[in-house]
Amino acid sequence: MSNQIFAQSEIKVKESTSLIIGERIEIHSEILDEMRVLNIYLPYGYSKDSLKTYPVIYLLDGSVDEDFIHISGLVQFGSFSWINMIPESIVIGISNTDRKRDFTFPTNNQKDKDEYPTTGKSEIFIKFIEKELQPFVDKRYKTNSIKTLIGQSLGGLLASEVLFKKPELFDNYIIVSPSLWWDDESLLNDNPILYKSKKSIFIAVGKEGQVMERTAKELYDKIMLVKNENTNLYFDFLENKTHGDALHIAVYNAFEKIFKIVEK
Repeated sequence: MSNQIFAQSEIKVKESTSLIIGERIEIHSEILDEMRVLNIYLPYGYSKDSLKTYPVIYLLDGSVDEDFIHISGLVQFGSFSWINMIPESIVIGISNTDRKRDFTFPTNNQKDKDEYPTTGKSEIFIKFIEKELQPFVDKRYKTNSIKTLIGQSLGGLLASEVLFKKPELFDNYIIVSPSLWWDDESLLNDNPILYKSKKSIFIAVGKEGQVMERTAKELYDKIMLVKNENTNLYFDFLENKTHGDALHIAVYNAFEKIFKIVEK
């Protein structure tokens, strides 16, 4: 058999451009007294000149090297016309500077204080979301009134705190693997502020140990006792997932439950 030698032809690149799914902007927060980076996913065909408006999904841990890319991918996939799982939506990924500071309320547990020395400023961060971030997003983008919050781990703790203390800030809450062990589980001893508006609340946890699994279920049970008739409440135990990989499938499942689009 004769050996054939093929000369490798040079592949010429006609053009190289950036792949853009939205925009990255930096804003100054007077409340936080610092600059904050936002990563923005915009639906295909989004136009400032259009009359069409979109729901907004606020994503904690929304840095590019955290959860922004894959959650935006879920939003894009779920809003394809042949999937029709969720409406086309804007994603606001909030990049972190100090998540241990922003996502935790003050603790009386000395171990918490030692391991998280900058802790306890969630009230200020929630004020930033309410007074600066949401008004900024509504002014800059073509938004409608539907707002969703996604938080996992310490972000899930913050999302739970918002639900308890400022429930009207969001219509939908996706709370995954919340760190409710914080401050000796004190948040679970609080009584959530009652609300009248319609809400969907999705709580999920993986196979993450007794404390994480128990407290997530206790959060669900507590909300079940106080929820009004306009609340859709879901719990998802992901027995094949861990703390590290529960978020993606949990958010997918939440989208299926929360954004029920009527079949044609």
